[in-house]
Amino acid sequence: MNVRSTLLRLTILTSISFACIAQQTKNTVKIAGQMKDVMWKGQLHGNITLDTIANRTHLYGLGPVEYLTGEILIMDGKCYKSTVLSGTRMKVEETYHLKAPFFGYANIPKWTEQILADSIRTIQQLEKHLDKVTENSPRPFMFKLTGVVEQAVIHIVNLPKGSQVRSPDEAHRGQQNYQINDEQVEIVGFFSTEHQGIFTHHDTFLHMHLITPDRQQMGHLDQLALVKGTMKLYLPAE
Repeated sequence: MNVRSTLLRLTILTSISFACIAQQTKNTVKIAGQMKDVMWKGQLHGNITLDTIANRTHLYGLGPVEYLTGEILIMDGKCYKSTVLSGTRMKVEETYHLKAPFFGYANIPKWTEQILADSIRTIQQLEKHLDKVTENSPRPFMFKLTGVVEQAVIHIVNLPKGSQVRSPDEAHRGQQNYQINDEQVEIVGFFSTEHQGIFTHHDTFLHMHLITPDRQQMGHLDQLALVKGTMKLYLPAE
């Protein structure tokens, strides 16, 4: 084999390698920190500084603010932070100047869209549907939902300054719940059957944050009742 042929072969192999790396990077969920270390060990400090995420193109992510003082949602490269103002009011601002004790994120350039069946209205029904339709797909993964909710309950963690945490109950001291009725919403979610205690609670495969289109309300999604025929599900395109 002459030098020219060797160089051509190396160029082709290098191109294939880079293509494989790019394919693996696209849609791959990265997780910093662990929920259980926050809830049971009181490790409330930031494990990731969001400003350090270099590639923000088509970036999606979610998690709490360090020391459990708010919620974070990244949607298509824009980062939102929500904090409690009162029992009925919150503040939502756009900023990357944040740290999180645990956080999941992925760059997702393309999505596949499907209309959710009318029978899927609750978080539990959504979880079963996602488990079924993605059983042969890479996991964990992130997804999106858009549509109208009949009712939703979201929360913002609001731990008092200086608090010590050794249990989930202690971690949720000061938490404020907010109810949303008959509104258009956007939801970014994480699904995995292998991350309970790491990025989902022990009794679910889901971790979801909800935001309204006017960007005035955002938080961790706890309860959901979808309006039939309005909800679209977006899964990462392979």
